[in-house]
Amino acid sequence: MNPALPSDYRLPDLRFVGVDALVPHEQHDEQRMLPLVRRMREQAVLKNPPVVSPLPGGEPGAPPRYVVLDGANRSTAARHCGFPHMVVQVVPYTEPHVQLSTWAHALGEYSREDFEAALRQVPGLEVRATSLLAGRALLARREAIACVAFADGSADTLHGDGDLHARSALLNTLVDSYRSRKRFVRVTTESMEETLDRHPETTALVVFPHFEPAEVLELATSGARLPAGITRHVIRWRALRLNIPIDRLADNQHDTDDKSRWLADWLREKLSTRQVRWYEEPTVLFDE
Repeated sequence: MNPALPSDYRLPDLRFVGVDALVPHEQHDEQRMLPLVRRMREQAVLKNPPVVSPLPGGEPGAPPRYVVLDGANRSTAARHCGFPHMVVQVVPYTEPHVQLSTWAHALGEYSREDFEAALRQVPGLEVRATSLLAGRALLARREAIACVAFADGSADTLHGDGDLHARSALLNTLVDSYRSRKRFVRVTTESMEETLDRHPETTALVVFPHFEPAEVLELATSGARLPAGITRHVIRWRALRLNIPIDRLADNQHDTDDKSRWLADWLREKLSTRQVRWYEEPTVLFDE
């Protein structure tokens, strides 16, 4: 690890922006957002900033808006607290700066019969039994909106009609059908075998299609939302542990220009005292 330098391309683009300028592309998770509000107030700092990208096509002369790629709960928590501004990390929505992939949901303590019965109660959703290989192929061709793998090697594909917005709404209803009823964890693999190795209690693995950045931007600008915990944005040189005082976010007496000058001075101080470091290798944190 090496101390970052002012001219280093790995130094993140940190800015104060208006909370109203932050546009989510996914639903926030109420169960995670409310504890986050309490934690922010107790710790009195913002540890990790949301990661955002400029939204194209704004009105001439209007303040820029940003799609929230990661940090929907943090930006919603800031709005819930009444903060006028938020510190964010701004990134281009292109590779290699951002890689977009998809989480899968591993459900436990949910029998296949009960899960399928719940799925058939979702309006507009069709459930079809199939092989796992055929299910993955249908998902890859976007002929299914999700594929559910079971421990015995079988699968169901889930289908619904309509355009991107209609499918997004159906995905929300699908995830809502189990989000508040059963425990699930987000996993990066589509393999039931790999999931069972890490989470032996898994009874069903819900796999979602891959989305393109253009689809994420279209949903965000239209006001539609994907379910929380489906899109996975991998950010290069991500800013962590800023520990920005909450008082700076809550301050109504200074505008973003004043706060940005403070942030620039804060960053210069961090750099001059060699407190800014980057890690070339994948890193595992144990204090989140």
